Amino acid sequence: MANTNAEHQTGERIAYLTRVQCFSASHRLHSLGLSDDENQRIFGKCNNPNGHGHNYRAEVTVRGKINKVTGMVINLTDLKECIEEVIMVPLDHKNLDKDVPYFANVVSTTENVAAYIWDGLVKILPVGEMYEVKIYETDKNIVVYRGE
Repeated sequence: MANTNAEHQTGERIAYLTRVQCFSASHRLHSLGLSDDENQRIFGKCNNPNGHGHNYRAEVTVRGKINKVTGMVINLTDLKECIEEVIMVPLDHKNLDKDVPYFANVVSTTENVAAYIWDGLVKILPVGEMYEVKIYETDKNIVVYRGE
């Protein structure tokens, strides 16, 4: 049976590599574009003026050609350093709304946290390698962001 995958026919193989990183952060879901009553109605207990926290789990997936010499899509040490710079330093054990300038005017929902992480990683990883950021806010609340 002939393989019709053009990349495989040229000897190039594509792989997806995921690195998992956990971080803890607090936040308050509150939009400056809404009244206090609207914020309370929409965000409920997550609008607590003193905030609340999560132990987030981030899965960062890159996609690329398997290098014929190294056998890797990306050196895991390099990916780990990028994740440290984009996730751990600015977000871990921080109040997202007060300690991360990006969230001063952006609601710190998990969707926006995923987009923030994506934007940071896209700036420092090789062009076209970012595939997906998946954030587990809880065991039941998960956001996937692919730069769209």
